Amino acid sequence: MSAALAGSRWIRADLRARKGQAVLTVLAVAGIVAALITAATLLEDGTNPWRSLSAQTDGAHVWLYTKDSPQVDLGGIDGVTRTAGPYRSAPVTVAQDGQKEPAALRAMPATLPAVAHPVLAEGRWLDPARPDGVVVERSFADSLGLRLGAPLSLIALSGERHTLYVHGIADTAEQGFYPEWTPGLAYVLPTTLDRIEPMLGRSEWVTGLRLGDPEAAQVVSQRAVVMLEDRLQRVYTWREVRAAMELDNRLLGTLLALFGVVGLVAAALALANAAGGRVLGQLRDLATLKAMGFTKRQVALLLLVEHGALGLLGVAAGALAGWGVMAAVLGAGSVAPIPVLAIIAGTALAVLAAVGVPAWRGGRTPPIPDVPTGPPRGHLSRLARLALLVRLPPALILGTRDAFTRRVPAFLTAFGLAVPMMMITIGLGVWATLDNFLAHPEQVGQHAALYVKPGKLEPAVAERIAGQDKDVTALYPGTDVNALAPGEARSVRVRAIGSSTSPYPFPVVEGRMYGRQGEAVAGQGLLDLLGVKIGDRVRLTVGGTPLIVRIVGRTVEPEQDGEVLSVGLDSLAAKDSVPPEYYALALRPNADPSEVSGRLQAGTGQGLDVQAAVNPAHRLAIIRWVIVGLIAVLALIGLANLLTASALGLRDHAFDLAVLKAMGLTPRQVMATLVTGTGLLVVLGVGVGAAAGLFIVTWLIDLQGHTSGVGAGIGRAPSPLTLTVTVLVAVGTALAVALIPARRAARAQVPVTSR
Repeated sequence: MSAALAGSRWIRADLRARKGQAVLTVLAVAGIVAALITAATLLEDGTNPWRSLSAQTDGAHVWLYTKDSPQVDLGGIDGVTRTAGPYRSAPVTVAQDGQKEPAALRAMPATLPAVAHPVLAEGRWLDPARPDGVVVERSFADSLGLRLGAPLSLIALSGERHTLYVHGIADTAEQGFYPEWTPGLAYVLPTTLDRIEPMLGRSEWVTGLRLGDPEAAQVVSQRAVVMLEDRLQRVYTWREVRAAMELDNRLLGTLLALFGVVGLVAAALALANAAGGRVLGQLRDLATLKAMGFTKRQVALLLLVEHGALGLLGVAAGALAGWGVMAAVLGAGSVAPIPVLAIIAGTALAVLAAVGVPAWRGGRTPPIPDVPTGPPRGHLSRLARLALLVRLPPALILGTRDAFTRRVPAFLTAFGLAVPMMMITIGLGVWATLDNFLAHPEQVGQHAALYVKPGKLEPAVAERIAGQDKDVTALYPGTDVNALAPGEARSVRVRAIGSSTSPYPFPVVEGRMYGRQGEAVAGQGLLDLLGVKIGDRVRLTVGGTPLIVRIVGRTVEPEQDGEVLSVGLDSLAAKDSVPPEYYALALRPNADPSEVSGRLQAGTGQGLDVQAAVNPAHRLAIIRWVIVGLIAVLALIGLANLLTASALGLRDHAFDLAVLKAMGLTPRQVMATLVTGTGLLVVLGVGVGAAAGLFIVTWLIDLQGHTSGVGAGIGRAPSPLTLTVTVLVAVGTALAVALIPARRAARAQVPVTSR
């Protein structure tokens, strides 16, 4: 009992003597654990809204869109347990508060079906007593700013206007969130849809299939394609809907996971360095404990408890912070307990392993240790010899010699600084890539700043008015259609814009731009989906019409997970390309898109529907804040390593200070000696880390782009100015921190007799 009491007092006294370093260790480990938990939560399927929505709505796993009501028994397909629909759906345009958005009106019964039924978030379902009611999908309602009871103005294909009133706002698992997934979705009674769009030829029919085994969705889709033949317009499975609902979670999760795993290695190294440094500094104390009767195991346990407690406290704090943030943002049910527990257990084991070896070495300290009265001796390093040859001041020569006196701790210190600096450089590269997206939107397919839809005007009139604006330099007619992929039984996006002789300037990073009819460029996601490469021919089906093209290039494609085929408008059949759905407007370099949009709308009396292009970098703005937070955590890890190196250097030369002063060195020169020894390790670690990060940053970003479907060729390294400033700030901050204990030690009065 007395041994335990003495040990606890010794631990408390030691921790009080180094409060700053202890706090830094706890914060660094906490930040890493929080990042890992956040990454695991974002990468876990449970964070995807599709899973919970599908369970709440008894959602279908396959959705089929046909020209007319299917006359075949889709419910008889092997693997299909229940069906939803078929429901009639008609395209309309929603005119709300000066903006026009495409929408699909879905005819639904007054009694919610058993399969694929929307879940009301607000309000009530459709009521035959109120035929002017409409229930709007929630993301579409949020985009339009709709609330219960609000009027909803609709424009049918005939041009006739109708006004409905919002009776409910609902969630569904049958399509992604608006505007990433268009058109927006709204539900009305069948009689209401018949009144708004009486022409059956302007409609399509939607059928949902619920499967016993969701993994069989691809096989079931292929069988449905065979049964429906040319009546099938497009088909989606639950996988595409789930991917559309991810909302960039996987990109953010991957970034956090990368920083977290590498940061965990750096944090473990910092703990090992701190524990090893403290053991070296406590040899006399440990020898005293051994002389008092402490065994090897008891001493090792004391060290393990002291240094392990800091790491475990950081693990607990990080777990609480990571779980709390994710629960607040995504809901408590979204945080899966098993990954969180695995991260906590794995990090705790890493912490204990990191401090276990120094603790074991400390336990082997003899009761009367052979403690050297000066720093370890050895040969001068090459750098110290060089300092002598060039006749540097004595303080710098001594500091250069001291930097590498202990080779292993010096290597661990430099490596412990290099790892955080490497990750900081990678974070700056991600930031530079986002900045490049904003500064050069044409490199992600946004050469056009505005998209104009004819609205009330004839397409030819809309084209003439838009092309005459003083700030418009080019105009590209375009149409987006859905096509069935061969052998995949699913739909992909075909973007037809410009012409084969005057193509839209897509960012082609491999191959070339198409230059004739029958040629196309594709995103990486489409190439992977179809299993083709540049030079291959593919056969798609657009509205029952075959589309055979040869892929001649790969583009950077941030939309639809890269599953987009881009062709000239003249490569489509006339029925699919005339008239164009929209016109893409390229503006002068200094033109303001909002001013151009205002002029076009004002000149046509709101007859044109003008929309600004949405840069994908805006959706990823949260990554900037994540990078700032992770850089702060990595800086704490580096700072903890630096304090360890400074403490070890002071320990080695604590008895030399009086000798240095007796040799004629002033306190400032003594301080320069101590700072030089630490500073060389800082410069080495920061320089190597920055070089390593610069070497791999573009490769890592392009690898993520390739796996996500966007494609390689988007990675950017931080600018030379940014990297230079970062390195200088890192080195300057490190030297400033090392200066504090060095100044205190240089001013201390150490009697010569202490030698």
